[in-house]
Amino acid sequence: MAEEQQANGAAAQNEQQSQVQFAIQRIFTKDVSFEAPNSPAIFRKEWKPDLKLDLNVKHEKIEDRVYEVVLTLTATNKVEEEVAFLCEVHQAGIFTIGEEVQEGQLAHMLGSFCPNILFPYARECVASLVNRATFPQLNLAPVNFDAIFARHMQQQAEQAGQTQQADA
Repeated sequence: MAEEQQANGAAAQNEQQSQVQFAIQRIFTKDVSFEAPNSPAIFRKEWKPDLKLDLNVKHEKIEDRVYEVVLTLTATNKVEEEVAFLCEVHQAGIFTIGEEVQEGQLAHMLGSFCPNILFPYARECVASLVNRATFPQLNLAPVNFDAIFARHMQQQAEQAGQTQQADA
């Protein structure tokens, strides 16, 4: 029985070592901006909004295995070519990523996995700001950061291929 417990303990320890170490240290709002430059006149117009959403992800190494990831979400809503509101949120997080993570995995975690964690916080912040400004409710759809990251990596590979062809 004792041998069985030791074997189970050793198997659990090996499993923990083979798993990637990942921890969220903190999630915070780094910067918020909301502008309604054409109010109050914009409230008198028929509400047929044209929403433009821009996303950007940046990351910075803080110390060994610790990274800050910042998701910038900018929502610009126009009515009849006039800006109804512009809302920008910089949602950030501090993440610990184990040293066993390879370079390709690290890029994916920083460019896709971490922003996926941050997005619901940024979305809620935007919705709250829009609501406080008394505009109609704005619920942003989920974003597929994996697809965005894959497209970004493909574009980088294509650019690298073009650079190599130009050098030849």
